Amino acid sequence: MKGRLKRLNWGYLGSLTVSVLLAFAIGAVILLIAGFDPLEAYGAMVQGAFSNARHIGDFLEYAMVLCLCGLACVLGSRVGIFNVGGEGQLLLGAIAACQVGVWLTGLSAWIVIPAAALAAMAVGGIYALIPGWLKVKVKVNEVITTIMLNTVAASLCQYLAKGPWKNPNKNMVAATAQLDPRYWFGTVIPNSSLSTAIFAAAVITFLTWYVMQKTARGFEMRLTGHNPRFAFFSGIKTDRLVIACMVISGAMCGLVGMFRVYGAEHLYRSSISNQYYFEGLTVAMIAGYQPVTVIFLSFFFAILKIGAQGMELSAGVPNQIYLIIQTVIIFFMAAESGIFASLRAGAQRRKARADIRRKEGADHA
Repeated sequence: MKGRLKRLNWGYLGSLTVSVLLAFAIGAVILLIAGFDPLEAYGAMVQGAFSNARHIGDFLEYAMVLCLCGLACVLGSRVGIFNVGGEGQLLLGAIAACQVGVWLTGLSAWIVIPAAALAAMAVGGIYALIPGWLKVKVKVNEVITTIMLNTVAASLCQYLAKGPWKNPNKNMVAATAQLDPRYWFGTVIPNSSLSTAIFAAAVITFLTWYVMQKTARGFEMRLTGHNPRFAFFSGIKTDRLVIACMVISGAMCGLVGMFRVYGAEHLYRSSISNQYYFEGLTVAMIAGYQPVTVIFLSFFFAILKIGAQGMELSAGVPNQIYLIIQTVIIFFMAAESGIFASLRAGAQRRKARADIRRKEGADHA
């Protein structure tokens, strides 16, 4: 138990807690200025997330997406590579999985669903391989390449959904043909977007955590991320490990797209992802790229997001308050090291002055 406590970064968790409380306090001030009662607004936010089964299902589905996207980002960061291209990988995985289901209509679900999942992972993984290979082999900045590839992926999906794979019943809307209902994932909570994909997501989450935290490969990942030169001269094939983690990260994002299509949407359209990967990336950054913290923060931000929508309906408070709270948390966590360094320096100066005064008092005595 003592070893576990040592591994926990209590200082970071304390900083996160303080950041969340300050974010809610600043949100309360903004609500007061806007003429709303903060207690009533926050109460409506909590009620909006838990008021009925449908809302609970919606926030669990959103938490699942945030968690998987956040863990995909953590996978890359562990080996020192920053995958900002998850949004494009998600979109490509979604449209590929959907089209596989359309092409294979009539076959058993036991064939179509695994084929769609493999297609989504393959497309997402291959798309992540491009910036990963460029980073390792020719030192091209992966942030730039992944951001550019996001635009390419979104444009390609838009073209396919408006062109060769267009749903003839959707007029000018960019959407593919709808999946046969026999391929839809089962609904866990009626009238909500939560599907049986959450069980697969739970298994993926556990395996990701286990590999990163409990295996020799996970240790090699951490060593590569912290000190790639030392890892290389220790015999670790760092280039291969970085590329593999990037590919797996992209495959996870592609699979999230498949879960969205087969679980909630049942066809591909541009709204299949409302910047979900960037939300997950934000969660990963706030969590300090720690898998367990990513899981808990995914639930927290999902409750805020769904609760804010309910708050707008019941209390008339604009749901942008959720974005304000999220942004303030990010700001305080980004400034964490500087803030706490200043506080420590101030405490040391006060202690030094107190020691001087005590010494002077003792000399006079």
